[in-house]
Amino acid sequence: MNFIINPEFKKNEKSIKNILDNFSVSGKNFDDRQRNQIKLFDFEGKTINVKSFKKPNFINKIAYKFFRKSKARRSFEYANILLGKGIGTPQPIAYQENYDFLGLTSSFYVSEHLDVDLTYREISQDFSYPDTDNILKQFIQFCYKLHQNGIEFLDHSPGNTLIKKVSENQYDFFLVDLNRMRFHNTMDFETRMKNLSRLTPKKEIIEYMSKEYAQISGDDFNKVFERMWYYTDVFQQKFHRKKRLKKKLKFWK
Repeated sequence: MNFIINPEFKKNEKSIKNILDNFSVSGKNFDDRQRNQIKLFDFEGKTINVKSFKKPNFINKIAYKFFRKSKARRSFEYANILLGKGIGTPQPIAYQENYDFLGLTSSFYVSEHLDVDLTYREISQDFSYPDTDNILKQFIQFCYKLHQNGIEFLDHSPGNTLIKKVSENQYDFFLVDLNRMRFHNTMDFETRMKNLSRLTPKKEIIEYMSKEYAQISGDDFNKVFERMWYYTDVFQQKFHRKKRLKKKLKFWK
């Protein structure tokens, strides 16, 4: 077993280990996802979030022990990197990796649980959500800050940005599901545009986002919009092809 804890929570190590030891029989399910399981626990007067990653297959069991960092470890380390760069994410508390003689059997990532108002998903389809134009504007400023810091968030999809209203017309943004990221000294234009391709299929929202990104970056709006829409269209075609394939495979089972 490998257990690493944030030094700020060192005094709570025993309590956190106890939560992980009893994960299967305690806590409150956060959602109904099938791949990974997330539970909420009461802890020292607040709520913490524990993510249990899906049991790895035979190859990944070995890989995560000898060749690659586990998803739990990456989540913990990447959260610390983000916070160090001034990027919002729930505070990392600890991670644990469990092994047998072959390799990794299970892993957990523990973080604070944030009480937020919405995710980007609520505004990714239309402008009906209150103050959507202002939220979108600030969201693109947040994305630009990511890019300026060389952060390529590979799971940059609608549900993975949490949004909290902190004052009138002002919002804070927090990234979750952190285990897939790349860090660059600088990010080129194409990588930046591709990184925004999973956020919405709506052309009018892409246009709005492009205007704000162009204004902040100083890039030509037409260039930004063309490339952002191009990568969005490529992603959507690939997404729907996979969806149709899964439907066919399910039919023939």
